Amino acid sequence: MSAAVRRICYLSGTRADFGLMQSTLQSIAAHPALALKVIATGSHLSERFGMTVREIEQAGLAVAARIPVDTDTDTGAAMALNIARVLEGCVAALARSRPDLMLLLGDRGEMLAGALAALHLGIPIAHVHGGERSGTVDDPVRHAISKLAQFHFVATAESRDRLVRMGERADHVFVCGAPGLDGLRELAARDRADLCAGVGLDPLQPLTLLVYHPVVQEAATAGQDAAALMKACLRVGLQVLALAPNADAGSHAVRAALESFASLQPVRFATHLSRAEFVAWMAACDVMVGNSSSGIIEAATFGTPVCNIGTRQNLRQRSGNVVDVASVGAGLDAALRLILKGGRVSCRNVYGDGRAGTRIVEHLVTLDLAPSTLSKTNAY
Repeated sequence: MSAAVRRICYLSGTRADFGLMQSTLQSIAAHPALALKVIATGSHLSERFGMTVREIEQAGLAVAARIPVDTDTDTGAAMALNIARVLEGCVAALARSRPDLMLLLGDRGEMLAGALAALHLGIPIAHVHGGERSGTVDDPVRHAISKLAQFHFVATAESRDRLVRMGERADHVFVCGAPGLDGLRELAARDRADLCAGVGLDPLQPLTLLVYHPVVQEAATAGQDAAALMKACLRVGLQVLALAPNADAGSHAVRAALESFASLQPVRFATHLSRAEFVAWMAACDVMVGNSSSGIIEAATFGTPVCNIGTRQNLRQRSGNVVDVASVGAGLDAALRLILKGGRVSCRNVYGDGRAGTRIVEHLVTLDLAPSTLSKTNAY
């Protein structure tokens, strides 16, 4: 391999971050001036969550290291200890491979561990989706990663402005759009009739894709909230395809609540959907319900209405397809009925034009990675 080839390492901890980054990562791997390796951790290595490290390999990407963590204990303490496990594993993996740059996405604890490891090994960091706001533990974690990073590939101009106000160098913050929008329409190849036939639902009846993740600060009520959300969907006559939650505090209770409805005729539960299946269901459903960032960022590309529940996505920029409901209590049924009556939404997706990967690759090729880059000071 030529010495001029720039070696990029990406850390992935969930099906979600990998799905968002897959096309960008494949573009990085295919570029003659770049070489990519992936460190896989978190739920990727759990059979309970579908052993989704296989999807990384099936995408043709090299997995440089696997860092196992505890995905069976769904408490805040376990999440904190997993950050320590990923940090230890990342230090060993990065010390072996010595990449030229660490690429990280979003706001999860795994990404924070990767940033800490890279920082202390003198490896520059590029952070994707920084500068955004939300109402949970994700928010301070996201901003912490941004403060540890030297370069930023943000989704919107508003996010760029926020990072610059936080003290990040303006010439190191690049508006690229959201990578999860790249190739989204092409990915949604299966139509509603085909999708419904595959799981035994009726394509002529109203249908929701339900993705509800526990909020760490609200883990104690996560299970009962998920059950109440499912009951509301059924009360308004929706068929439900429910996706298992991520591996955070409260996830066992959410999963158990959703699975308890799976014996009902209009309900299907899936541990995991491939990226293509997930996107196709997002495009085909009448409404997306829950608190997933995919409803905030990606669903607008299809005009899919979204009923966003609770605090998990507070303060994120929204397109015109999102209806916010404060909780699973009073008002949820009425909101769902109003959304179903209004139908699909014509709106511009504020998160970009679907060409984020191209911009990110161009920056990765040309970034100045001189040692002085690591001498970061804040321009308060």
